[in-house]
Amino acid sequence: MLSKVWSGTVIGVDAHPVEVEVDFSRGLPAFNVVGLPDAAVKEARERVRPALKNSGFDFPMKRITVNLSPADMKKEGASFDLPMAVGILTAMGMVSPNRLKDTVLVGELSLNGEVKPVRGVLPIAAMARDRGFNGVILPKGQGEEGALVDGLRVYQMATLLEVVGFLNGSSSHEPVVVDRTALFSQSCHYHEDFSEVKGQQAAKRAIEVAVAGGHNLLLTGNPGTGKTMLARRIPTIMPPLSFEEALETTRIHSVAGTLRGPLMAVRPFRSPHHTVSDAALIGGGGIPRPGEVSLAHNGVLFLDELPEFKRGTLEVLRQPLEDGVVTISRAAITLTYPARFMLVASMNPCPCGYLGHPVKECSCTTTQIRRYQSRISGPLLDRIDLFVTVPALEYQELKGEGSSATSAQMRDRVLRAREIQEERFGGLGIHCNAHMGVNEIKKFCVLDERSHSLMEMALKRFSLSGRGYHRILKVARTIADMEDSPKILSYHVA
Repeated sequence: MLSKVWSGTVIGVDAHPVEVEVDFSRGLPAFNVVGLPDAAVKEARERVRPALKNSGFDFPMKRITVNLSPADMKKEGASFDLPMAVGILTAMGMVSPNRLKDTVLVGELSLNGEVKPVRGVLPIAAMARDRGFNGVILPKGQGEEGALVDGLRVYQMATLLEVVGFLNGSSSHEPVVVDRTALFSQSCHYHEDFSEVKGQQAAKRAIEVAVAGGHNLLLTGNPGTGKTMLARRIPTIMPPLSFEEALETTRIHSVAGTLRGPLMAVRPFRSPHHTVSDAALIGGGGIPRPGEVSLAHNGVLFLDELPEFKRGTLEVLRQPLEDGVVTISRAAITLTYPARFMLVASMNPCPCGYLGHPVKECSCTTTQIRRYQSRISGPLLDRIDLFVTVPALEYQELKGEGSSATSAQMRDRVLRAREIQEERFGGLGIHCNAHMGVNEIKKFCVLDERSHSLMEMALKRFSLSGRGYHRILKVARTIADMEDSPKILSYHVA
């Protein structure tokens, strides 16, 4: 007897429907899975058999063939355990096929029949709705994530027995319902605040400018001056995520298996170690996964101790910094992951870290300093808009005298500048000054005669490239926006 159960698989950040066909035939007992399964899918045979027995069902002593259609699409992961088990029970006549025609099933099975969580629930639920399915059955604990998708009945179940009872109509389960507005508002809270940072007023001002225009930032300073502390608080002054941005970010983290809770309502902050591989940073692998640059989408990618990263690893950042996406090409498939993030990096001024320190003496030679600083290529530095020195603090600053702006106050100023930019770029698909192209720079970054003279002098003195010239114009435009100035003036350029 032949049975059919619908499931889904994730490729990139999108899900595709998979029809799980189960057939019994004569011959020696066997359990074969075909349709380009990976090792985890093939191992489902060893999970499904004891899961059925420990749930009180007899495992058929027949030749069982499971086909995952379409057969030319690579299948990976343990999410096909549940549809395989249900397919076998349907072929045995123990599950009614009526509800299976318009229901998608995903879930890993433990040996005792429990349904365990899987990755990619949100994109699979979105695919089910878009393909006209009526409902989706998910592992218990992942129902809220799937219920973020409108127009779909989402059920969550803890065991294979619950799933069988529901499909046969012998037990009832209410669809999971979430209040998206309440869930979004409850989740959008940060635990850090810029008021906790003592001193460093110049660095805070530079960070505020960088966030207001979406500019990339490099913090340089001696050890212990607060570079990492400053960087970790940058998401707290960024504009709040819209619900659409939150769904997009949640989808990426759902696929990667890094999702904590049903919805990501705060800007992501990713800080990979300097030993990170190219594939882990940019994405890829044997079975392609989103990398750190995609996990930082709509948020901040922080690279601490920038010169310690392998030079080749840093060079792969060029495409996402320019295009906001990552393209991974394989022989059989080409995938594109979103990767629009704000790059924040930090570094010491020299190998020992104490070059320019007011008290401690630097022990590095000139050659060592030059070699250390040259680890970062010119083309990468050309894509960083602001270079900020974070000095060592005096005792009075550490003691906490004087007021410090809170993240809420800084965010208000950032939001006013972003509103000006949204109004300026309305309809162009650009949301901040850092993303302006050549045509937008020519149109919105007009300089007066005095500013032109200043730029000409800077180009000659610092040997700026064309990208460096445009970088200054974009930052000047942001500073002008923060002062609500329609024109770029010479001191904005300065």
